[in-house]
Amino acid sequence: MGADSGFYGPLQYSPAWLWCGAALLVLVAGWYVFVLATTRPAPRTKPGSAGSRSALTELPALKAAYLQRIHDVDREAAAGNIEARAAHQEISLLLRAFVRDATGVDATRMTHQDLARHPLPAAARVIEALYPAEFGPGPLPSVAASAAKASEAVRTWS
Repeated sequence: MGADSGFYGPLQYSPAWLWCGAALLVLVAGWYVFVLATTRPAPRTKPGSAGSRSALTELPALKAAYLQRIHDVDREAAAGNIEARAAHQEISLLLRAFVRDATGVDATRMTHQDLARHPLPAAARVIEALYPAEFGPGPLPSVAASAAKASEAVRTWS
């Protein structure tokens, strides 16, 4: 009995537990990277930078495209295919989309006061003039007059 001291050394863990723990840490880190990568807002481009314009990068081509679209809405309203209020709203949306495509400023979600605070006073004046036709209860101005104002704003844009 002298050789048996009754003391046993600690048992070693299996290497599989080490690899399971490392895999768990990698999964948690991967989850954080995934969540951060998919929930971060897209990087904004500065107005005037190379990536701030749409596929129509030339301003004259962009103007021509939006002038044609405004003219199409005016023609559809004159033909009676769309109501006057819907035509005014479409003209306002087209002008706002033109501002977005020309400057990179997302004007489609801005009020005329937001546009006036931005360096976009020409667009703000036209949008303000279109507000009664879009939302007002009174008699609507002619679609042709609103289309002319929006077209003039697009035509004189620089």
